[in-house]
Amino acid sequence: MKTVLDKINESYGEADRTFLIKAYRYAEKMHENQKRASGEPYFTHPCAVAEILVDLGLDAPTVAAAFLHDVIEDTPATPDDIKREFGDEVYHLFDGFSKLDKIKFQSHEEEDAENFRKIFVAMAKDVRVIIINLADRLHNMRSLNYLSNERQQRVARETLEIFTPLAGRLG
Repeated sequence: MKTVLDKINESYGEADRTFLIKAYRYAEKMHENQKRASGEPYFTHPCAVAEILVDLGLDAPTVAAAFLHDVIEDTPATPDDIKREFGDEVYHLFDGFSKLDKIKFQSHEEEDAENFRKIFVAMAKDVRVIIINLADRLHNMRSLNYLSNERQQRVARETLEIFTPLAGRLG
């Protein structure tokens, strides 16, 4: 079975490969010793999200942002670190994803309206932010069985009500 690095080596030119391997190694180092609910190393998640995007043929900055999408939330890395190490384009994709990922709601009705508003505002700026978000959601759905029943239901409901229709509109 091919790894995400194998796929990167087959799909991108030398400069992009070097850039993506740098993002891979940075995220790997930042997530060192972290675990997912499944007990797997946390780094398997950003790799899976990046691999989905490689398989879709997305550009190197988008894949790099996928590798990095959780480093601010879960590690000592800062937004300035990301900007300095990976440039403005990756930073803006990363920042757009991070903002969408932090949306919290008071009620179900507010959740629906606010989710759609934030998502469409982000989409207007760069559709790649939404594509990263959808890849992240896809991988999270694939590993849903490791979460509590209540959390499984919440994530599944959000996916059906928010992300599935959005993916359909982009499709």
